[in-house]
Amino acid sequence: MIIDKLENWKYYHFGPAWKQIFEFLDTLSPHSPEGKYTILGDDIFAIVMSYETRAPEVSVFESHQTYVDIQTVLIGSEGFECSFKDDLLIDVPYDASNDIQLYQRTVPGQTRIDIYPGTFVMLYPHDAHMAALIIDKKSEYTKKVVVKIKTELLLTSCFAYKLQCP
Repeated sequence: MIIDKLENWKYYHFGPAWKQIFEFLDTLSPHSPEGKYTILGDDIFAIVMSYETRAPEVSVFESHQTYVDIQTVLIGSEGFECSFKDDLLIDVPYDASNDIQLYQRTVPGQTRIDIYPGTFVMLYPHDAHMAALIIDKKSEYTKKVVVKIKTELLLTSCFAYKLQCP
């Protein structure tokens, strides 16, 4: 997992597609329409969505195998609880068609992070996360973007199989 400010993206060296992702994020605003945005075909895309944040008691942990997530908010804020997926009990087996596995919320004391406009969290396949959580015990309208990056792209140098490395 990586948690940082959007402006610090350049300190991570994931190659030219990494730059393309953050240049795309820089084009978004609170007025960006909800929906799917293609960045590099099915290999890298983004989804802009909105919702009211909710209590952890009505949320579940999830993880993904095919895609790594980069999540940031455009309006509002949201909390996350994060854990290593191997520390949790599987509630719903992995669904490859939706790239999701769900877990029971069995142990307290998971890592808690909050993100606001200008910050991001990057979640890997070994990271289970519970997103869209309330901050300071109150629900709020949140508009966010989730960038999905095929995991295999991060396993190849500079996303080399799709883009030329400098």
